[in-house]
Amino acid sequence: MAMQVNGNYNDTRTDYAEGVKEKQAVWRAEKAKEAEKAAEGKNSGKLSEPQDEYISSEKSGKKPTGLYRVGQDENGNRKIFFDDPKADHANEEEKLKAEKDRSGEGGDRKEPKISGNSQGKPAEKCVANTDKVDREIKKLKEKKQHLEQQIRSASGDEKKIRELEKKLAQVENELSQKDNDTYRRQNASVSK
Repeated sequence: MAMQVNGNYNDTRTDYAEGVKEKQAVWRAEKAKEAEKAAEGKNSGKLSEPQDEYISSEKSGKKPTGLYRVGQDENGNRKIFFDDPKADHANEEEKLKAEKDRSGEGGDRKEPKISGNSQGKPAEKCVANTDKVDREIKKLKEKKQHLEQQIRSASGDEKKIRELEKKLAQVENELSQKDNDTYRRQNASVSK
């Protein structure tokens, strides 16, 4: 059975696309009308929404938290300065305290100075001694020098040189682990 279709497919595709575009345009217009109606309904019964506005510190009655001002630096160039009222307040407190101390109003009693913990026990003094660690590191360095000297003197025997180089590598590895502040602190002897 053979089937044959007559007609032009291009015409139907463009007709469909144009129809979809028209439907979308109508739909958009309806949505815009609905949005306008909703906006009118909101504005008719309500007051306008509050908006941010500048209120100067003089009108508000509150003291500003900080002031910026334009001034000149020591070279005559324009510069912005910040006057921190908290710093001024701290300076005023220090001046009052100094005046009380001078006049004697603050009293002659001095608060006890406590060094140690909050229970009033005096702080313990501990001494760390690293002499033992330093001697150990010194011995390793001497051993390293001795092995290097033996390697230089045993120039003909390859087997002996390999053994000495292996020992030297072990000593250098041990030195790199021990010759530092962390190792000294960990192995220091502590006395009270």
